[in-house]
Amino acid sequence: MNHPYRLTISCADRPGIIADVSGFITGHGGNIIESHQYSDPNSGMFYMRYVIDPENLRMDAEGFNTLFVPIIERYAMNYKLTDTQRKTKVLLMVSKIDHCLKDLLYRWKSGELDFDIPCVISNHPDLKEYVEWFGIPYYHIPVPKDDAGKEVAFNATSDVIDKYQPDTVVLARYMQILPPWMCAKYQHQVINIHHSFLPSFMGAKPYHQALERGVKLIGATCHYVTEDLDAGPIIDQDIARVHHYHQVDDLIRLGKDVEKTVLSRGLRDHLEERVLVHNNKTIIFG
Repeated sequence: MNHPYRLTISCADRPGIIADVSGFITGHGGNIIESHQYSDPNSGMFYMRYVIDPENLRMDAEGFNTLFVPIIERYAMNYKLTDTQRKTKVLLMVSKIDHCLKDLLYRWKSGELDFDIPCVISNHPDLKEYVEWFGIPYYHIPVPKDDAGKEVAFNATSDVIDKYQPDTVVLARYMQILPPWMCAKYQHQVINIHHSFLPSFMGAKPYHQALERGVKLIGATCHYVTEDLDAGPIIDQDIARVHHYHQVDDLIRLGKDVEKTVLSRGLRDHLEERVLVHNNKTIIFG
């Protein structure tokens, strides 16, 4: 089978969408091999994700986009067609804590996650040797504490991102707050892993906060980065059970396991375009 196309659509719900889209694909020789639809009764929005076998499709992706325009206009669709022959580029950012980065590098190297890594950016030099062992460029861009220094650092960071033009940026425990202009520039392109079950225990030292509160569950949250700190659309979450005898080190250990699993799972859904965003809510097609 050829590399499939992925089609994602969101628009206001009304009769005829599924019939028109499916009819267009099959009418031009395409075969729909995976299909998801959801009509949100609260927002009145409709969401669709199709995977298409293009083997007998009588046009390429560019031709598909051109001929599909009347349907897009008819329903005022947010629309995207992806040819999966092209690998997605994922730029990784990290500070000193390495478990999420190492997990993603393992999944990338083993082929478990199919993407390219153009480079890694860090505000510390600690992981340079490890990353370069994989043949991946490592950019050390320190972030000073003063506002002027931070602005210079984030401008330099943005320049590196623009140089490589990644499809996605993953903050694999990058312990700096991106400025609002960067969040807006790369909207829904930057994925973060937060080491708590948001919205609980936001900010610094969530495991210390959790221990003091005596929680029985801790968790991690994979979400898109927005101008509102730790409040972007949630992609994935999971939890681990806590017992009364657990100390901070135990919570951190349990939390790390949850963090790397949630981040890789959330990234996979994002890469496979199973995540559609509406306002601050996500629709996840499993």
